[in-house]
Amino acid sequence: MTDVERSVRGEAAADPGARAAAARAVLWLLVAVLAVRQVAVVLRTPPGERLTDLETWTGATGVLHIAGSLYEPGRFTGTPFAGLVLRPLTVSAEQALGVVWTFGSLLLVVALGFVAVRALPAPVGRRTAFLAAPVAVTLLMVSLPVRNTLFLGQTSILPVLLVLVACFAVRGERLPGVLIGVAAALQPAVLLFAVLLGLTGRRRAAVSGGVTFVACTGLAWAAMPADSWAYWVHHLAGAGLGESPDSAANQSLHGALLRFGLQGPSEIALFVALAAAVIFLGLRRAVRYARDGQLLLAVAVTGCVAVAVSPTAWQHQLLWVLLAVVGRVGTRAADRLVWPAVVVLVLTLPGKWLLPNVGVVLPVRDNALLVTALAAACAVPFLSRTSPHWARPVPTEYARPVPARFARVPLLPFWRRVLSRPNLLLELLLIRVVYSAYAQVRLAATAGRGTAEAHGRQIHAAEQWLHIDIEHWANHAVVKIPWLRDYFDYYYSTFHFIVPLAILGVLYVRRPSDYRWARSTIGFATVLALLGFWLYPLAPPRLMPGLGFIDTVHGAQDLDSPDFGALTAVTNQYAAMPSLHFGWSLWCGVVILLLAPKAWMKVLGLLHPLFTVSAIVATGNHWVLDAVGGATVVAAGFGLTYVLAGPRRLRPPAPAVDAGQPRREVGDESVPERAGEQDLISKA
Repeated sequence: MTDVERSVRGEAAADPGARAAAARAVLWLLVAVLAVRQVAVVLRTPPGERLTDLETWTGATGVLHIAGSLYEPGRFTGTPFAGLVLRPLTVSAEQALGVVWTFGSLLLVVALGFVAVRALPAPVGRRTAFLAAPVAVTLLMVSLPVRNTLFLGQTSILPVLLVLVACFAVRGERLPGVLIGVAAALQPAVLLFAVLLGLTGRRRAAVSGGVTFVACTGLAWAAMPADSWAYWVHHLAGAGLGESPDSAANQSLHGALLRFGLQGPSEIALFVALAAAVIFLGLRRAVRYARDGQLLLAVAVTGCVAVAVSPTAWQHQLLWVLLAVVGRVGTRAADRLVWPAVVVLVLTLPGKWLLPNVGVVLPVRDNALLVTALAAACAVPFLSRTSPHWARPVPTEYARPVPARFARVPLLPFWRRVLSRPNLLLELLLIRVVYSAYAQVRLAATAGRGTAEAHGRQIHAAEQWLHIDIEHWANHAVVKIPWLRDYFDYYYSTFHFIVPLAILGVLYVRRPSDYRWARSTIGFATVLALLGFWLYPLAPPRLMPGLGFIDTVHGAQDLDSPDFGALTAVTNQYAAMPSLHFGWSLWCGVVILLLAPKAWMKVLGLLHPLFTVSAIVATGNHWVLDAVGGATVVAAGFGLTYVLAGPRRLRPPAPAVDAGQPRREVGDESVPERAGEQDLISKA
């Protein structure tokens, strides 16, 4: 493994233009905001609650400050060498060490980002080189491992930085090996990088790394023999330290097997066998990528192997997985973003945001970081730099919008309409993350019962003035007809999600161009609705005291209780304006009306918003003006999509047309049909 080429060269770093410079400035500003926020969090948190691991080690009663064993209380999880290095810090433990530690950790993150950017495999475009450093530091700042490290006061950033410096920032054979040996003395699984050095022809560096690791470990053994025995023998290289190894925080193969219910010798034997297989496959792939000139990817793959085979791999030790984002996967431009999106989402969001609470996917959700590490180490087919698609993926097909009817509408050129079908995995991730964010914001958008009820009285008074206050009459009329009450209750609870998802599914398969248009419109409408929930919390009729409404769906509510029972713990009951029940149903009706090929389909599509508005009013869940608000945000969603991307009707990309080539419909325009898609695209 030689000192591979630097991907960021002088000519690549030239100024690519004013827009790129502005984007770079914004990204660096974002980095500064994230850093200031992290320091502010440390300063605002009481000393006993911030940097909990660091306080446990170096505080006045910390294990490094008092005499005795490091591991008897079970609070120290580092190696004996780490304890030996950290002991001098106890002198300044009471002198704002936490703030200094946070500043130092942030500087390490910035240094890590710069070193990683220098290691990007060539060739790198000018714009990428210009923006790579702030993007890399931003991703590191928002990643779960870095956030967890800064919160706990851990040392996990240092071994990663030492390895990257050894591979990309220093020359020769001895010093890189020394740096990797020191990193392994702090985190034993990092010793796999010495093996990688040996397998790629750098035997002197590998030997130097092994000797340094043995020397550091031996030094700690001589200084602290009892602690060294406790760590390496009694606790099996730290496997029994810290939290319970079967907790979800341990994202290693050992932790996953324990969570699956395996214990004892059988679990240990299976873990050893799986670890050996992962080491063999992962290191073999790492050697191949290193020889291909993708040394940063080789380092990331080796780090993912180390994560998987460690007895314990806590969240703050999983930064290696984020480095795997540099791998390129897929020959099509539409597929190229899938792997980076998966890595970034898994490393920045909790698992419950990525996958629903469904039994069949819970093992993947609870082990999302481990699954991603194993995929990077053993399975993901990263492209070779010799592949014809490395620098030039199969292009995504773009469409030109039909000229707008209103000349003043500013169609934005960067929002380009795409004709090809989007990648399914990326779409599912996008839908799930957007829905999770929607649910979180909706839960947070509450100003209390008093404000919501005051707004409810405002809405009720406005409807009385307009003579449209039909909610009470409709609610009590439906209650008197049991079958109609059951029908509206079922319609309210069931069709809200099923119909929009079904329409998006059909469009994805049959009309990919219209799918993107429809997805954008409902997405904008939902974002605007979140603003309404936040700015105008509103109590629905069923939660308004003294008005006599009957909650047909949820049953009787205790209006004298401040929390209205357990129902409020499930969702925000005051997110009534605008009504997305009606808004989404209206979106369904408009999309079906515009795209359905049959008249009876259009009629059914128009019946859905009619039934929905009847259900939300009759069940006491919304005011009539809530439906007006829902219609407003949907209209705004269609309008924003029109302004950004132009009308739904599209022009073809205008290639030369072969007379004998089959054709397909795009909106209301005819373009050549690509092979294999003729049976999937229906006519408008």
